[in-house]
Amino acid sequence: VQLQASGGGLVQAGGSLRLSCAVTGSLFSHEVMGWYRQRPGNEHELVAISTLGDFTNYALSVKGRFTISRDDAKNTLELQMNDLKPEDTAVYYCMSTVDGTPYFGPGTLVTVSS
Repeated sequence: VQLQASGGGLVQAGGSLRLSCAVTGSLFSHEVMGWYRQRPGNEHELVAISTLGDFTNYALSVKGRFTISRDDAKNTLELQMNDLKPEDTAVYYCMSTVDGTPYFGPGTLVTVSS
């Protein structure tokens, strides 16, 4: 299973970015798909997840600003990020589980300037 995230970049505080992730290499369903991030000097943290059946959950720090969506027909995952803050600066990773095994792709850097 391979994942490739895109859409990162530099944005001013208050701005928006949309991250995308393409998942290839699996014929099986992706039970859970999500986004993680690693902020400078911090551990990896969960940002948002989406499950088959359309359950979603968000970190408190991004709730109301970020929206996760998935297209199971295309095996893609997106993260719409609005009202970005400098503390959202991080490398963002997409994740997908297949048969209970999580797979991560290389990250995409999001930098929010104040």
